[in-house]
Amino acid sequence: MASLEIESTLTDRYQTTVPDAVRRTLKLRKRDKIRYVMRPDGAVLLTRAEAGEESDPVVGKFLAFLARDMEVHPAQFRGVNPALLRRARSLVKGVKVDLDAPLLPEDE
Repeated sequence: MASLEIESTLTDRYQTTVPDAVRRTLKLRKRDKIRYVMRPDGAVLLTRAEAGEESDPVVGKFLAFLARDMEVHPAQFRGVNPALLRRARSLVKGVKVDLDAPLLPEDE
C-alpha cells in the first residue's frame, strides 16, 4: 500500500479535526481514544487506542519502553535457545493455571 500524506490545522487551543481518511483507516468513532507514539527520530505514530489498554499505566509504559528499545537496539534481540525452551516446557508440563483466580500474598 502506498503512503498517503494528509494534513490538518491546529486551532488556537492546539486542537485539530482528525481527517476523514485517518478516521476510516483507524476505524475511529466518537469518543474513541487515540494513541501517539513518539519515536527517537522525531516521527510520531498515531494509532487507535484499544479499549482496556489504559487500565494499567505501568504495563503500558513498560511496553512502550520495550518498543522503543527494540527500535533503537534491534541487534540485541535473538531467538530463544531451543534447549532453554524445552527445559521451560518440561518444568510447567501438567501445571494448571487459573488466570482468573485472585493472587495470594506471598506469606500465605
